[in-house]
Amino acid sequence: MDTHVTPHTRSTDEPQNPDRRTLLKCSAWAGAGVLWALSGGIPRAFALDQAGQPTDRAALNSSLHFVQISDSHIGFNKEANPEPTKTLQVAIDKVLALPKPPSLILHTGDITHLSKPEEFDTAAQLLKGLPSTVHYVPGEHDTLDEGAGQLYLQRYGKGTKGNGWYSFDQQGVHFVALVNVFNFQAGHEATLGAEQLAWLADDLRAVSDSTPVVVFTHIPLWTIYQPWGWGTEDGDQAIALLRRFGSVTILNGHIHQVIQKVEGNMTFHTARGTAYPQPAPGAAPAPGPMTVAADQLRNYLGITEVRASQGDHPLALLDSTLI
Repeated sequence: MDTHVTPHTRSTDEPQNPDRRTLLKCSAWAGAGVLWALSGGIPRAFALDQAGQPTDRAALNSSLHFVQISDSHIGFNKEANPEPTKTLQVAIDKVLALPKPPSLILHTGDITHLSKPEEFDTAAQLLKGLPSTVHYVPGEHDTLDEGAGQLYLQRYGKGTKGNGWYSFDQQGVHFVALVNVFNFQAGHEATLGAEQLAWLADDLRAVSDSTPVVVFTHIPLWTIYQPWGWGTEDGDQAIALLRRFGSVTILNGHIHQVIQKVEGNMTFHTARGTAYPQPAPGAAPAPGPMTVAADQLRNYLGITEVRASQGDHPLALLDSTLI
């Protein structure tokens, strides 16, 4: 595990015990408006101007620009955010306001809160307002129906394998959608399973080492905090298959906050949700919706932009809140 923490990033709270100190040494906490570019596996941070754009304008000369949205939780109605449809709409408006429409959009799961048909309907109605094709993976909240995820698969599983995993290529980047929420048990790490791992090995076999790879899934592939199940038990097997590539970006949701780790040529990045925040790892008795002052909520919610440029294929990650 890479123990280097980029100097300009820090934890949003102080470590409370040795386990958390170890965690914070192994992860970089990125705030809103942090722009990263990966070149040959080496991360580079760009300063942002008052408009939230990089002062190095060359970072914007990208052939591929996409957005990650996560954890919309349509149907949630508790104190932490009684109106998640409104904050999802704010996120959509933020995407619509970008100076350049994204080439595609990734939604990394928990579209709904209780997997109800009307929740999927509401989410679909809102998300169709986005300006680009949306690619989905399920969260555990999308698999709570009596069919154990069949409502999700009926809507989004066409052309996928197994429980909804798939891959595609766009503008020189290979995208891989992994699913690690079926058979989910709270407090236990997720699993990909042997069938999906075999498919991944076969899928990657035809991809050149120099091709940038973007993996997106719901629960982190790497273990962020094992006591809360914030990790994937067999994720290291997927990560091993990805190590030969010169540029790998692994995106996930689930924990509703930004945590980033860079390990060699691989960047692991978790996204804020659009519904409600969760506590930092180990900072509360258990994970779950965290209530903050109503006028501060949008500071904890956001989207992630990703830009890929030609040549050495750096991927730039830009997190922004919903304020």
